[in-house]
Amino acid sequence: MSTFLYTPAPAVAARAYPDRSLRTASLIAGIALLLMAVLASFGNFVALEPLVTPGDAARTAKDIIGSEMLFRSGIACLIVVAVLDIIVAGALRTLFEAVNRDVSTMAAWFRVAYAAVFLVALSQLVGAPMLLGDADQALRAIDAFTVIWHTGLVLFAIHLLLIGYLAYRSGFVAKIFGILLVIAGMGYLTDGIGAVLAPDYSLNVARFTFVGEVALIFWLLIRGSRLTTRHDAGEPNDI
Repeated sequence: MSTFLYTPAPAVAARAYPDRSLRTASLIAGIALLLMAVLASFGNFVALEPLVTPGDAARTAKDIIGSEMLFRSGIACLIVVAVLDIIVAGALRTLFEAVNRDVSTMAAWFRVAYAAVFLVALSQLVGAPMLLGDADQALRAIDAFTVIWHTGLVLFAIHLLLIGYLAYRSGFVAKIFGILLVIAGMGYLTDGIGAVLAPDYSLNVARFTFVGEVALIFWLLIRGSRLTTRHDAGEPNDI
């Protein structure tokens, strides 16, 4: 595997990003994303979804009461995921700042905003176990979590679209990764807008377009950790 070389814009290169800081940012983002994948899978598919029966408040309440610790563990995992989202936002900003500082900063803020919305959504789940005496009210809290989360996916989608653009323009990430990230962003954007426009929206396009996110994790951990910089050459890349 050859060591990657990239050429930052002169205005940014003047800030002399050390090779180590870029490799560190790549590793932090990759490890955080990998942890997020594990925690989100457990939180969603092991702890929450099996205990929630859409439209059936009584059964949902019964299942949560029977496995309340599992339900709370799932919520805790998702809270950690939201915190890791913020860490990833900062790490990716550092990694792509040399490509375009304004766009990388904007991408970071969109991910931070998404994390904030996700935490608001999770607050609905935190209160659900205390509402189990009224099964209908508990299910409404769980439904509110889903609606808020899916709405927030629009922010996450924009983040991925911007990161995809930066990756495509970077010169140190293969263009295919940028394309895959844009496709993933379009999938989340479709689901987010669909959830806003149609209360019973259930297509879940992102289930088929998430490949770019997985590819990014591998790139960050395998290739990104070997990045080097050359500060004495290059043309502006701020378009």
